Amino acid sequence: MNNNSPALFKLLKIDSNFIILILCLNIVGLINLFSATSGSNISSVFWSQATWLSLGWLAFFLASLINADWLKKSAIPIYILHIGLLIGILLFGKIYMGAQRWFDLGFFKFQPSETAKTSVILILSYILSRRSSFGHQPNLNLKKLIFPVIILVIPFLLILKQPDLGTALIILAIGGSLLLFVGIQKKILLFACIAGLVTAPIMWNFVLKDYQKRRVMTFLSPDSDPRGAGYNSIQSKIAVGSGEFLGKGFMQGTQSQLEFLPERHTDFIFSVLSEEHGFLGAVTTVGLFFILFILSIRIATQARDLFSALLCIGLTASLFWHFFINVGMVMGLLPVVGVPLPLVSYGGSSLVSNMASLGLIAGVSIRKNLF
Repeated sequence: MNNNSPALFKLLKIDSNFIILILCLNIVGLINLFSATSGSNISSVFWSQATWLSLGWLAFFLASLINADWLKKSAIPIYILHIGLLIGILLFGKIYMGAQRWFDLGFFKFQPSETAKTSVILILSYILSRRSSFGHQPNLNLKKLIFPVIILVIPFLLILKQPDLGTALIILAIGGSLLLFVGIQKKILLFACIAGLVTAPIMWNFVLKDYQKRRVMTFLSPDSDPRGAGYNSIQSKIAVGSGEFLGKGFMQGTQSQLEFLPERHTDFIFSVLSEEHGFLGAVTTVGLFFILFILSIRIATQARDLFSALLCIGLTASLFWHFFINVGMVMGLLPVVGVPLPLVSYGGSSLVSNMASLGLIAGVSIRKNLF
């Protein structure tokens, strides 16, 4: 079988375990979203997510059929397009709750920063696959790093300006994951750590907004402002802890059903899950995510070329950092930032983007089986 095989035969090559894991997480998301929005918003929120999920699966299968050569050729135009969109957001974007992150297209709101993450992964995978090779020794010196770092910093600064600190940090985390996968010389890593420590006070005093500083201070001492900046974190930890081992039961969570828990259908959906399904439900969900990450990394190790391997690693890193930051945030282990839980939190742009990313990973798995 070759790359010209009919689409149906290519789709049959997708790992069934990969599909089942994604479906399980979709179901977890819909169940918890149904509970979190069981009040007056259920018709608009739950069914909207179900619609986006249908579009997400369409995006998954279409993305899985995309040829790797086309992705390489399109990496630069897609990146330039997203830089234009991010600039456009700052000029014409819709402001909601103090942030300018969306284009209001009437029938839905488009958030370019969500798909910008995939564009960064594509361009970095393309650049790094041309500047490095598989091997045991780190091969990225300072000269080879300058251009990828510039490519990474541009969307980071544009997203930070919106402001969207959570997504901006994930952009950096994704880029860092790709660079570490390829291999960076130790002296450069040491220099980067020192530079980070030196620039931290500058970022604190001149870059971070006042509310972002309050989030960090509240993370360190949430009880200092229990009715203000610390409210979200405190209510989330109450919800997570009150679930105990088996949870309070479906739609029986007091923090979520009585609306003490803020943003319970988006950023704090894992708090709803933990309260209603307890430690057992939370650990099961975490386990599903980790199996998904492991399968994705395995696909990367079996890729036919370095570009495909880097693409898998970057897309997996994006999903992992979203998961890590969201779960850490709702448990009080990280500051509260606006980062949704992949495949589970409500949000059309996020859901379709994540499903398309998983489709690209599935596409790498398909291509390794085509001969």
